[in-house]
Amino acid sequence: MAIVKTKPITPSQRFHSKSRQELAKNNPEKSLTVSRHRKKGRNNYGRITSRRRGGGHKRLYRIIDFRRDKLDIPAEIVSIEYDPNRSANIALLKFEDGEKRYILCPRGLKVGDKLLSTNSPVEEFTPGLCVPLKMIPPATTIHAIEMQPGRGAQIARSAGQSASLISIEGKRATIKLPSGEIRMVHSDCRATVGRVGNEEHESVSIGKAGRNRWKGKRPRVRGVAMNPVDHPMGGGEAKTSGGGHPVSPWGQLSKGFPTRTKSKPSNSMILVRRNGKKFKRK
Repeated sequence: MAIVKTKPITPSQRFHSKSRQELAKNNPEKSLTVSRHRKKGRNNYGRITSRRRGGGHKRLYRIIDFRRDKLDIPAEIVSIEYDPNRSANIALLKFEDGEKRYILCPRGLKVGDKLLSTNSPVEEFTPGLCVPLKMIPPATTIHAIEMQPGRGAQIARSAGQSASLISIEGKRATIKLPSGEIRMVHSDCRATVGRVGNEEHESVSIGKAGRNRWKGKRPRVRGVAMNPVDHPMGGGEAKTSGGGHPVSPWGQLSKGFPTRTKSKPSNSMILVRRNGKKFKRK
């Protein structure tokens, strides 16, 4: 796979680039799709709580198997498909008993490859193998990691992401996340060997504003371009950065403002934060 630039025969194609991938052209597996209510940034009262959302193309939600709890039954990759709900591609698995499931497609896998999810000892740790962390040797690249046993993968799920298993000590496994954070999780948590595929996703250039509208992203107006009555950073003669720290329209700091709750129970599992400092607990 590679990033391909289009011939600039229109203004938008001058900056447009896309990844060349061999993805399935067929429709998604009907039994593994559900309709999805698009909130458009509104809460249950109909008020906008997340700004600049709305519109966009219709899309079905693909049900992804984040638990990988169908054990010791080999599965074959039937197709690799595009998923409009995430940056990673998804792979359709067909098990020997006929059941089909979607999973995140690891890098390097292709149609026809065999995958397995097990709790039994294995000899070779190939991409796509899903086992508990306590069975994986240290320094292995992993993705789709659970934070609690049986809850389903929550860590390292986006395109091109992976974490590294540092060590196993009793019931605790230490992993290094893509952000640089080092934390512990239970050694019974499951993880998939390898890295998430479609790593070219971050290099793609949309080329025009309309492609963001297709994704449901509405235009954003800078605060410094507004009047003082509309935004704390607005007003001033000529161009100005506002004269103070960047804030939201309601005055909340928007850069460098810590948003993580220090009393969160899972904080006790963090050893080193993403900024390289040891996490301070209350």
